[in-house]
Amino acid sequence: MEPSRAQPSPPSPLPLRTTSSSIPTTLLNRYELGKLLGRGSFAKVYAARSLTDDKLVAIKVIDKTRMVDAAMEPRILCEISAMCRLKHHPNILKIHEVMATRTKIYLVIELALGGELFSKVLHRVKLKESKARRYFQQLVSALHFCHQNGVTHRDLKPQNLLLDENGNIKVSDFGLSALAEAQKGDVLQTACGTPAFTAPEVMAQRGYDGAKADAWSCGVILFFLLSAQLPFDDTNLVAMYKKIRRREYQMPSPISKSAKSIITRLLDPNPNTRMSIQELMNHSWFLKSYELPTQNSMFETEHTKFCKYDPSSVSAFDIISLSSGLDLSGLFDVTSRRTKSFTSRETMERMAERVREVGRQLGYRVEEGKGGAIGLGKGRVVVVVEAVEVAEKLLVVELKVVQGGGVEFGEAQWGELKDGLQDVVLQ
Repeated sequence: MEPSRAQPSPPSPLPLRTTSSSIPTTLLNRYELGKLLGRGSFAKVYAARSLTDDKLVAIKVIDKTRMVDAAMEPRILCEISAMCRLKHHPNILKIHEVMATRTKIYLVIELALGGELFSKVLHRVKLKESKARRYFQQLVSALHFCHQNGVTHRDLKPQNLLLDENGNIKVSDFGLSALAEAQKGDVLQTACGTPAFTAPEVMAQRGYDGAKADAWSCGVILFFLLSAQLPFDDTNLVAMYKKIRRREYQMPSPISKSAKSIITRLLDPNPNTRMSIQELMNHSWFLKSYELPTQNSMFETEHTKFCKYDPSSVSAFDIISLSSGLDLSGLFDVTSRRTKSFTSRETMERMAERVREVGRQLGYRVEEGKGGAIGLGKGRVVVVVEAVEVAEKLLVVELKVVQGGGVEFGEAQWGELKDGLQDVVLQ
C-alpha cells in the first residue's frame, strides 16, 4: 500500500472521519485525523492536520496485532530506516515522525496532494516527451540519491510515484527496499517487486546488483510515460519472461532517437551491459533542460541522517528511536511479562524517591543497586527499577523481574506497582 495518495484538494477544512475507527480523532494533541486515504491488510492511511502549524500530512497507522506474516516486520523497519535516511531529497516522500504504542505504529509522512503519476498518464493516454523527461529526471535524481546513501528501491513503478501540489515527483513505498549494510557483499538475493517492472535477474532468484535492477525499472517507467503502455505485459508470466529475454517489445512512437536509445540500453536483460544510473545521468537526452536539486539539506551531515525525535511527542507512547542511532528494534518487540516501562517528566531524584516509597508501602524490601538502580524484593521475587534521562526533563523508567515471577509476580503485582507510581507516570 502506498502511503500518501490523495487527489488535489484545498488545505482546509480537513475531511472528517467516521467514528467507527478505533484510531482516536487526535494523536497526542498534535495531529487531527481526517479522511481515510487507503487501507491494506494491517495498515491504514489517513489525511491529517498538524495542530501546531496547521500543515497537512498523511499518517500511516500500522496495526501490529494484525501482522500475521513475520516477514512484514523487517519490511516495515527497512521502510522507515530508508525514508529517514533519504528524507532530504526533494523528490522523495518525506517522513516527519515515527511514534508507537504497544499495538500500533504511526508514521507521519508528507501528503502528496497530486495523486499517482500512474493515473495522470492513463488519463492523458501518454505524455509529451518534454513532460515525460521532466518526470523522469526527477525520478532518476531521487534514485541516484538513494543509491549514494546505500538504498535500493526494488519496487519502482508509476503507482509508487506520487505528485505534490506543484506536480513534482515524490518517490514512495520503500517497503521492499534494501539497505547496503544488510546486503551480503555487493549482491542481493531476494526476489521481489512487481513482475512487469522487475528486472529479469531479480525474478531468476540469483544474486543481483540492486542499482542495476532499479535501472531496468526506470526503463520500463520511461517506456510507460511515453506510450501509456508497458513494454512487457502478459498475464502468463512465463510468456512475459520469454519476451523479456528476447527483447520483444514495440518501441513507442513517435519519440526521438535519443529516447529510444535510452529505453533500449535500460531494457537490456544482461545487467552487465545494461546502462547504469550514472551513465543515464550523463546522457544528452537526460541533461536537456535538467535542473539540479537545490535543496540545501541535500548536503547531508551526520546529525541529519535520522528521523526527527521530539521529546514533547512521547506522552503515552513508547520511545522507539533516538537521533543518535535510529534504533527501531523496539517497534515490534512484544512487551515481555517480565519487563515493563514508562516515561516520566520527574527528576531522577524524585523518581527514585517515589519508587522507594511505593515499594515499601507494598511490602517490598528496598535495596540500592549500582548506577542508581533500585531493587524491590518480596519472597523469591526481585524487581529491578532503572531510569535513564533521554532528554531534558524526560525519563524512561524500566521495571524488570530478574528473579522469580509466574504465579508469585503476575499482572496483579504489576498493576499494584503501576497504580502506586501513577502520579509520576506520563499519561
